[in-house]
Amino acid sequence: MRHEAAIDATDARILLALRDEPRATVLALAERLGLSRNTVQARLTRLERSGALGSFERRISTAALGYPLTAFITARVDQHRLAEVAEALADVPEVVEVLGLSGETDLLIRVVAADAEDLYRVAGHILAVAGVERTTTGLVMRELVPHRLTPLLRRASGEEPRDRPRAAAPSGRGRTRSPGRPV
Repeated sequence: MRHEAAIDATDARILLALRDEPRATVLALAERLGLSRNTVQARLTRLERSGALGSFERRISTAALGYPLTAFITARVDQHRLAEVAEALADVPEVVEVLGLSGETDLLIRVVAADAEDLYRVAGHILAVAGVERTTTGLVMRELVPHRLTPLLRRASGEEPRDRPRAAAPSGRGRTRSPGRPV
């Protein structure tokens, strides 16, 4: 995994503008942000090279590719075979992401499938990888908070303070059953 350089407020403003208009030209971004074209181009190049600007693939819908089901498979693996397991998982087209974890589970594997039978096949293929000792599969029922970075970009750009107050949980004090009658 590459370690990206921290972005500054100008980088964050460029990324927010790209979020709004992903196909904007460098010139259009420069005009919108009040920066020189060379500044925007240099920063975009640096962001791409450092890995701070991820791949286009993240924007592609797996459902549109014929894989409407998403599941997360946790796996325990023989630590001496971790590299071999990762290489084998990278060869499975339905495996879209693999993360190494701390704790009792070693890997979090995001997979996609055409249907339940296809998911069963993919999960079986993963379990059959040499070095995988045990798996557990959880089917994604629905997405409650989609992948997002806008709040962090706004914070990095200076639009929102780092120590923004959070909404307090209700304490139960002052609630009433009906107007004027305390609970």
